[in-house]
Amino acid sequence: MNRLLVGLFMLSLLLGGCDREPVEPDTLPLLRIEDASVLEGNEGSTPITFRVALSESAEADVVVTYSTIGSSATSGEDFVRVENGNIRIPAGSIEAQIEILILGDTEREVNETFNVQISEATNTERISRNQAIGTIENDDNYIEVNDVGFSTPTSYPGFDLVWQDEFDGNALNTNDWTYEFGTGDNGWGNNELQSYSDQNTTVSNGFLFIEARSEGSNNYSSSRIITRDKQSFQYGRVDIRALLPKGQGIWPALWMLGSNFSSVGWPRCGEIDIMELVGGGEGKDDVVHGTVHWEQDGQRALFGGDYQLPTGIFNDEFHVFSIVWTENAIRWLVDDIEYHVIDTSPAELDEFRNSFFFIFNVAVGGDWPGSPDGSTEFPQMMVVDYVRVFQPN
Repeated sequence: MNRLLVGLFMLSLLLGGCDREPVEPDTLPLLRIEDASVLEGNEGSTPITFRVALSESAEADVVVTYSTIGSSATSGEDFVRVENGNIRIPAGSIEAQIEILILGDTEREVNETFNVQISEATNTERISRNQAIGTIENDDNYIEVNDVGFSTPTSYPGFDLVWQDEFDGNALNTNDWTYEFGTGDNGWGNNELQSYSDQNTTVSNGFLFIEARSEGSNNYSSSRIITRDKQSFQYGRVDIRALLPKGQGIWPALWMLGSNFSSVGWPRCGEIDIMELVGGGEGKDDVVHGTVHWEQDGQRALFGGDYQLPTGIFNDEFHVFSIVWTENAIRWLVDDIEYHVIDTSPAELDEFRNSFFFIFNVAVGGDWPGSPDGSTEFPQMMVVDYVRVFQPN
């Protein structure tokens, strides 16, 4: 071929190319994975489904390799871990699903997340989104705690911290605490309305929750926990940081009984009420009571005082309820402000020179607070951040 013919041939190629669109060398479809969410459930496992989709169908099967990555949710506790799992999008189709098993529980917790990441996909070289977020939605009535309010130190001059419960973990420490069960209508002669159950106590996110619930038809449930035969103390300083419930007929208490209660009964064993609140609106939800009970001349005797907040109510934020207990006196404090004292040096008050154990509970109804009414909202929570016992060193 002479030079003229070669030149005409090359020119024709150039001119003909002006009428054609450029050809994209990569014509494979785009692949993406989408976020998903599911309710956690209380037991067993529930699948959460992630959609994996192509922008258009492929001429051959697309095999996708994926793995799970923990975030605030933990594999083995909140979901079943997958390492190099595979799904297939058949030729001619545009989507498939990845299923991950979520492990249910009844723990109070915030919504938690984990990730599913695509590491490889055949017959599609372009992955527009290779990681999705899986959200495990809490369905256990989790209450977000606004952790504001007064707090106290972990040490005092002249005292040693001899016992504490910071309520870490996700269950009540039964080495220290025991659940009490039964109904309140004949307990202590108070005509209370609640039945006590371990189902109304939860430990989560560094807090103890004791919940009073309405069960309908004037029936109520709540919880009471005690340290009898596990943790008892004689003298010292006790600090309890708590957020209190509110409302007509609601009766939270942080208190102590003498360790000889089983042998001598009440009131001979003595009772120290570190904090009681009798809910019911103005003049009640902002007042707490500190009281002692003992036996005198065969009858119950008591001596108490109360503290009223200068503003707000005890449901607004955390406060610290304390006693400083010596051989000769018991002093009550709220947020380190002393508001009540009793001289226990007289011989007839020897109940208060013995060891005592703790009781935490929320009662509903009874002779003192009266019954709930239409203004009472349920559920009501007493939230305890910590209990600490200090003794002189």
